[in-house]
Amino acid sequence: MKRQLQVSVRDLVEYTLRSGDLVLDFSFASGAQVQARAVNGIRAHQKIQAARPKEYQPEVIVSHQVETHDFTVTISGRIDGVYRYTDPDRAVIDEIKTTTRDPDSFEEEHPIHWGQAKVYAYLYALREKLKTIDVQLTYFQIGVDLEAEADVDIDVNKGKTREFSKSFTFEELKVLFNDLLARYLGWLVTLETWRRQRDDSIRRLEFPYSAYRPGQQQMMTNISQTIAKGEQLMVEAPTGIGKTVAAIFPVIKAMGNRLMKKFFYLTAKTTGRTVAQNTLEDLRERGLQLKSLTLTAKEKICFSPGSSCNGEECEFARGYFDRINEAVETVFQGDTHGLTREVIEESARQFTVCPFEFSLELSLWADAIICDYNYAFDPRVYLRRFFGEENGGGDFVFLVDEANNLVDRSREMFSAELYKQPLLELRHMVKKDSPEIYRSLGAVNSQLVKLRQECEEAGRPLAQESYPVELIPPLRRFIRAAERWLAKKIKTHYRLDLVALYFEVSWFLKVADIYYDAYATCLEIINDDFRVKLFCMDPSHQLADAFLRCTSVIFFSATLSPMDYFRHILGCDSSARELILPSPFPQENLCLPVADRVSTLYKYRERTKTTVARIINELVNRQPGNYLIFFPSYQYMKMVLNLFILMNPHVEYIVQTPGMSEAERDEFLENFAVDNRAKGKTLVGFAVMGGIFGEAIDLKGDRLTGAAVVGVGLPGISLERELIKEYFSQLQGTGFEYAYLYPGMNRVFQAAGRVIRTAEDRGVVLLIGHRFTTHQYSSLLPSHWCPVRIRDEQHLKEVLDQFWNL
Repeated sequence: MKRQLQVSVRDLVEYTLRSGDLVLDFSFASGAQVQARAVNGIRAHQKIQAARPKEYQPEVIVSHQVETHDFTVTISGRIDGVYRYTDPDRAVIDEIKTTTRDPDSFEEEHPIHWGQAKVYAYLYALREKLKTIDVQLTYFQIGVDLEAEADVDIDVNKGKTREFSKSFTFEELKVLFNDLLARYLGWLVTLETWRRQRDDSIRRLEFPYSAYRPGQQQMMTNISQTIAKGEQLMVEAPTGIGKTVAAIFPVIKAMGNRLMKKFFYLTAKTTGRTVAQNTLEDLRERGLQLKSLTLTAKEKICFSPGSSCNGEECEFARGYFDRINEAVETVFQGDTHGLTREVIEESARQFTVCPFEFSLELSLWADAIICDYNYAFDPRVYLRRFFGEENGGGDFVFLVDEANNLVDRSREMFSAELYKQPLLELRHMVKKDSPEIYRSLGAVNSQLVKLRQECEEAGRPLAQESYPVELIPPLRRFIRAAERWLAKKIKTHYRLDLVALYFEVSWFLKVADIYYDAYATCLEIINDDFRVKLFCMDPSHQLADAFLRCTSVIFFSATLSPMDYFRHILGCDSSARELILPSPFPQENLCLPVADRVSTLYKYRERTKTTVARIINELVNRQPGNYLIFFPSYQYMKMVLNLFILMNPHVEYIVQTPGMSEAERDEFLENFAVDNRAKGKTLVGFAVMGGIFGEAIDLKGDRLTGAAVVGVGLPGISLERELIKEYFSQLQGTGFEYAYLYPGMNRVFQAAGRVIRTAEDRGVVLLIGHRFTTHQYSSLLPSHWCPVRIRDEQHLKEVLDQFWNL
């Protein structure tokens, strides 16, 4: 039986006829504006069609089947309109394009627009048996008033229109159509042949390791069942169980049965992406054929930082569309199936194409995409080619790695903020060039000055239930002024700063537009600057909407307890399945002393810092090796670190610092590659809970001998945390738990999970703080933990000596 292939006229034309420079128009990032233009574009089409004479037939569907040796290809589309007259041999195809540009700026030859209209003409002439046919391109200019509603009335008599008309013979159109189809079919056949090879390899694929770890089969079975039913699954699996392969393997098997088109492995950290890449490589070594693409942030992979994304300023944008098809097809047909950052960069330089846009193009054809949470959930950067309103999602599966991290990340994704100082600096820059922008920013600043004065009078940060309504009109005026000026494409030293502010204001307006009771407005003086933040306290509703972009979501982490908390805050379905797996490792391999006779409360830290330092000193001096000491804050860490150094002048130590680069992070971890225990040496690393070293790092065997966790990890008291507390207290009486307790203890669990990574690992996790043995906190400890309460430092020595001498 032949395979069925569906091809839209638009896809056919856009792939085969695209050419010229890559030009990323700044206006695409304006959420409110794009939405308004989309609505008005549809309404303009309808108004134009309604204004046509009676001979006009709107929305005419055409399709045509082509038989090849292996495939039946159906090409289809919807013509905006067709003029049919009394003469049966005469017809005019009308292709309508709405634009915000002046139609007079369009050249008569626009290859993609004409190509689309001509393919429609061919399909219509073929059906109606016409020997000649006329084609008309209609450009209609619309504008968007951001101070008006999106459904403002469209007057086609006032809008500026320009029409281009040409006549073609059926044979001319046939030659064009056959040429485009032959080129596109070659690519489609390549894709379909690959998918068959992929599916064959998946059917033959066996689990890549000789034996399953305890819990892996159960996790894989649950994932398979979840995908088959199109449901959601929450999995808490202890560190070291092999979660990554247990998540990916059943998803790949489901793909082989065509239960999905593509899966997205979503993670918060580079280390998570690396583990996913390595897992897929292990599977490829066992025969899997699967194309995976790792997306790297644009600012990290850009070859021309500081340049605008157009052919005038960037050689990788110049002629981009002339070379992109060859680049994509060459890489896709190559022997390298794991398209990592290094592969993308090398190929992008070979073909002189923008590496970020190149990776987005390849993502359309990849089987798996490994990327940050942002590309699936953040309204500003999510992959519209898959999840845009016109696509509405698809047959995708989301694998959400370390799902506990999505809570705070999503709050930031759905929040918006404006700082006063950058706005003022830009206002001074544009004063001579754009009085309109200068005035609009002056009006914005006046409103910010009033809000700042409220903070100064109160002497503290302020929170408001509603957003500052008076700020919105001047922000909209700035957007209009900036857009008009940026459209002129004038080169200035501040252009990129203006574009950046344009994006920030556009997003602020978008959030203001959707603002509801899960939001609060924060007014805060930070250093010498002033910030207005529209803060999302509860991201569950927007996450739930995002999950509609796929058919199944698998959340997995070592810490998803309490499940009810994560089910709620992540916006999971009430019917989402739950799976909690026990630890696969012997309990006797983990020594868990609890020093609960010392307080780590903020008000007692100065008094108890010496005791904490002595306790840490006992931990690291009972057994040589590598240790990590985790604190709830940099300030607290510094207090204890200074005392520890005085007690241990000869012990080697390293310290996490704020804002470490990737190279600095790698250097920090590289210190733990040395087996100091075998050398009789000790290395102590000081780090912060919830940070880059508190989770998603894999220090197996003797790379980590033990860890200490100082305090219960509660986030610091802040305006935002207090707002979360108040919101959930009023909503369901769980304010302290949602704002502080659960996030804090999750940090503790993640930090402690660095120690035991395999069945052979033995190590110590020392918990320091009196709250660990109170019911509110101890009731949250994992069931496989066996804590030992420590009376004093001598007792700690005895417990550690007994453990290490076993």
